[in-house]
Amino acid sequence: MRVLIVEDEPYLAEAVRDGLRLEAIAADIAGDGDTALELLSVNSYDLAVLDRDIPGPSGDDVARSIVASGSGIPILMLTAADRLDDKATGFEIGADDYLTKPFELRELVLRLRALDRRRQRARPPVLEVAGLRLDPFRREVFRDGRYVALTRKQFAVLEVLVDAGGGVVSAEQLLERAWDENADPFTNAVRITVSSLRKRLGEPWLILTVPGVGYRIGADADG
Repeated sequence: MRVLIVEDEPYLAEAVRDGLRLEAIAADIAGDGDTALELLSVNSYDLAVLDRDIPGPSGDDVARSIVASGSGIPILMLTAADRLDDKATGFEIGADDYLTKPFELRELVLRLRALDRRRQRARPPVLEVAGLRLDPFRREVFRDGRYVALTRKQFAVLEVLVDAGGGVVSAEQLLERAWDENADPFTNAVRITVSSLRKRLGEPWLILTVPGVGYRIGADADG
């Protein structure tokens, strides 16, 4: 999952970003409305966390832009305003959920995962393919009934591959979905992470390398 955090308080934004990373959620930060709109135009996000009171175009303006784009990105409004009228206005603009400052990071994570689940109603909460069972909310993976312990990054990569339903996912797409905008496109992090993930899952290999294209997951994968 990749999230855009639109928040003009740098310490709060960085704390949220770092906390989400610990939950295997990649996050980018925009400190103002113009930066938010720019990032939304060039990157693919699963969710947006918007502070309403930001420099430049407001959080409300950014929300309207997201809705108008037809991207379907769920919006969680993050604000100090807790009046019912303020919340009603946010929902009317297009917000899918509301969280008032101060808040617990754990609650934010739970709300983001719930929004992501609702966004992909066609996808079962627990993903299964080729004897692999992945629970995004409990962050648990089982292969043929055997629990597989994964690092946060390995889990994030596996979630993207399983979510592709057997389709090929390029290294660039993995960088975009499992890392964040600061990831070096020339790094070998994807190859190393996929290699270590294969070993954690065990034989027969489940992740197939498609030369020059990317990776996919399936029962016929052989390396």
